[in-house]
Amino acid sequence: MAFVSWKDRKQVMPGLKAIYRAESAEAVVSQLDAFEAEWGSRYPAVAPAWRRAWEHMVPMFAFPPAIRKMIYTNTLESLHRSLRKIIKTRGSFPSDEAAAKLLYLAIRNAGMRWNRPVDWTAAMGQFAILFEDRFSASAR
Repeated sequence: MAFVSWKDRKQVMPGLKAIYRAESAEAVVSQLDAFEAEWGSRYPAVAPAWRRAWEHMVPMFAFPPAIRKMIYTNTLESLHRSLRKIIKTRGSFPSDEAAAKLLYLAIRNAGMRWNRPVDWTAAMGQFAILFEDRFSASAR
């Protein structure tokens, strides 16, 4: 959205959502082509940005939609912001163990503030299917 004018964002957003909500990598290509046909002349930098990042996007489409939705949430960005805030205020640490302990406590405390997305049950079912060997070992 960095390339899109503020006044056009409401009109452009459905096209972008269709891209990242596509069912497969092949569907992403067709959605991206459709987006480029509609908005490419006005915003020529958007589609090439997606194409440049293609190798980073394709692995996402190996997961079912329920898991992708979990990945797309801002949880990771929120955690990163929390960790940076805590590290920034400390300045230096007496040892690596002290830094690791602080990060552990920060992650534990950050987890208490998170709300579970609505489709968490569906995502957990998909995780159990895709990562059966890892999932069953952690459930013991």
